[in-house]
Amino acid sequence: MSNYSKFSSSSDARTELHDKMGLTGAEISINNLPAGASVPFVHAHKKNEEIYYIISGKGRFEIDGDKVELNTGDFIRISPAGKRQLFADANSPISYICIQTKENSLEEFTGNDAIMC
Repeated sequence: MSNYSKFSSSSDARTELHDKMGLTGAEISINNLPAGASVPFVHAHKKNEEIYYIISGKGRFEIDGDKVELNTGDFIRISPAGKRQLFADANSPISYICIQTKENSLEEFTGNDAIMC
């Protein structure tokens, strides 16, 4: 068994990497919404926070009634309880990565988790 997996993304509307790469600690999806489109539902989560990275385009999130503008290069973290819906700008498609992981589960990272080999 290999200690790594590799996947090349496409321009599909949504690609979830948990199955494609055998992820066990996070869900990562690559998403593309055309101009004027939106995620078709408002949602929250039971346990998972979401971190979004805007690859290209612009749009907005509506989170608990707040409107948050999004542009290329933006990151946004939303706690599990936040009721959210994402909208592409009327004149611009939006492409983004969504990382979903259990809130408060990060115990060590970077240098603290590394083992020098």
